[in-house]
Amino acid sequence: MNRRIVLSLGLASLGMLAAGCDPSKPRFRNTDVTGADYAKDFALTDHTGKPVTLASYKGKVVTVFFGFTHCPDVCPTALAEMRAVMENLGPDAARVQVLFVTVDPERDTQDLLSKYVPAFHPSFVGLTSDTATIARTAKDFKVYFQKVPGKTPGSYTVDHSAGTFVFDPQGRLRLFVRPAGAAEEPSQAIERVTADLRLLLSGA
Repeated sequence: MNRRIVLSLGLASLGMLAAGCDPSKPRFRNTDVTGADYAKDFALTDHTGKPVTLASYKGKVVTVFFGFTHCPDVCPTALAEMRAVMENLGPDAARVQVLFVTVDPERDTQDLLSKYVPAFHPSFVGLTSDTATIARTAKDFKVYFQKVPGKTPGSYTVDHSAGTFVFDPQGRLRLFVRPAGAAEEPSQAIERVTADLRLLLSGA
């Protein structure tokens, strides 16, 4: 089994343990990781060159996905799905911030991120930093990534964990969004994310 999928499933299992069986908790359709002791913050640079932390987006529901612009499938699919979620949210989309953290700072320059990420939605923000900071941030989020050599030095790819972290408007990690499964239609994945973001926006 692909290692990044294994890690995604592991995070989902952790979330189920954190959620427990408390009937008073919101009925999220994605994995509830409320109270998890990881992914507490980051200190990165956005695609305009501005230093940002999680607190920079306080008051909004924040989604964080780790990927890279040369990714052929998983990353563009994740961003396209979030664009559809934003469309579903209508006016409430203004209260959601989608963040894309590169795991390939060597190729994903600020300029490239500024073109690639907002192409999916003008409000989406790409984040980067130096290699050490990216590695530390990924570790804090329990995200795996590893460069896979290509035929030439610049043609490498990057294996990485797939999944989205969701923070509530108070900056607390609440959800882990798993990638759409083989038995799930893309519209179903989009709907479950939309429903959960609505819950968080309503104060859940």
